[in-house]
Formats: sequence, structure tokens, C-alpha cells
Amino acid sequence: MKAIARHIRISPKKANLVAGLVRNKNAVEALNILKFTPKKGAKVIYKVLHSAMANAENNFKQKKEDLMIKEIIVTQGRTLKRSVPISRGRVHPILKRTSHITVTVGMSAEKVAPKKETEKES
Repeated sequence: MKAIARHIRISPKKANLVAGLVRNKNAVEALNILKFTPKKGAKVIYKVLHSAMANAENNFKQKKEDLMIKEIIVTQGRTLKRSVPISRGRVHPILKRTSHITVTVGMSAEKVAPKKETEKES
């Protein structure tokens, strides 16, 4: 139960800061955190997390209240290389970095294996 967004025009370092806010949290709670986080990465990760939750709901018949974020991986994508002319005919490079964002959701630990209580007979 995962969703992947590739070639997103945000640097992996900036996206990873936002991903750190919601790692190992309840999925519904994480959506609320991302909704009110004033960063560009929050909007992108919100969309990917929402997609992963929808995949779990539609394809695997899970309840979205029971989902937890298992992992969020932000890796470096293709780098667009641009340049800015400076004096004396020289050029400074500009690297426009992109990211690949992978969100995996799953059932929370309490919901997967409920503990059985056995009564001792005395």
C-alpha cells in the first residue's frame, strides 16, 4: 500500500524536512499536520500520502482510521542544469534539483495482532 511521486521540483533536503514531521504517525493525523504546515513540501507530501491512503482503501479494503505511515522515503531525482551569465564571458551553474517521494502506509501494530487475554483458572 504505497504511492510514489517522481520528478517533483523540490530539493530532497527541503522535502525530507517536512517528511520528518510525519514519519511513524497515524495517517489521518499526518494529513492534518501537513495541511497546516506552511511549506511547499507539505503540499506535495500531502498529495502522495492521500494517494497512498486511497490505494489502501480501494485496493486492500482497509479503513483509513487504522492506517499508519510505515515509511516515507525522499530520494534525489534528475537534476536540471541551468546557467547564469556573469562578467567577462563566464558562467555560473545553477542546479535545479528534483525529488522522488515514496509513502508506504500499513495497519497500525495494535490493529494487526490484537493481544489475547487468557484467564487463569484457580
